[in-house]
Amino acid sequence: MDKVSRGLMLPLMEAFYTIQGEGYHKGTAAYFIRVGGCDVGCHWCDVKESWNAETHPPTDIRQIAESAARYSDTIVVTGGEPLTWDMGPLTAALKEFGLKIHIETSGAYPLTGTWDWICLSPKKNKLPREEVYAVADELKVIVYNRHDLKFAEEQAARVGKECLLYLQPEWSVREKVTPLIVDYVMANPKWRVSLQTHKYLNIP
Repeated sequence: MDKVSRGLMLPLMEAFYTIQGEGYHKGTAAYFIRVGGCDVGCHWCDVKESWNAETHPPTDIRQIAESAARYSDTIVVTGGEPLTWDMGPLTAALKEFGLKIHIETSGAYPLTGTWDWICLSPKKNKLPREEVYAVADELKVIVYNRHDLKFAEEQAARVGKECLLYLQPEWSVREKVTPLIVDYVMANPKWRVSLQTHKYLNIP
């Protein structure tokens, strides 16, 4: 097996220090590690350039972890779909530096790695695996149209009772769906509104 398939190297698209824009941890500083590779294929994805892992250089996880530790004690691993790869070696390397590690995932692949926070953002065309529903700390459903609210309820029924529930407008249709989400959350207060605040702040 090569180093990528074993998780010792990962196709790194980008890594950057910024303010967390979405969900429960919005407004807090975090270092983002964006891993290439995703076949879930959301039509509204705003990082389609992450999909093809072969366009992103395999990078040693020790190098990734050392760079992360210079910036922040909170690390967010995202993609692409990070669970395409074995996350065990990367999270072990990050934990050696005493870092808090979050993941943003569709949950479509087996859960690997050790995580302090799991944000599950399920997609209709490739649903999460049961083991990810069971341990999700945060469920974030992207709302593109009214039918997505029904999908959100179906997904909320599968996560644990302590999981926080978020509805987030898809950016390109935010003016249309944000009022819909606001009304829905007011009528169903178990949900919270998530906004892509980093886009309003014009930061990565």
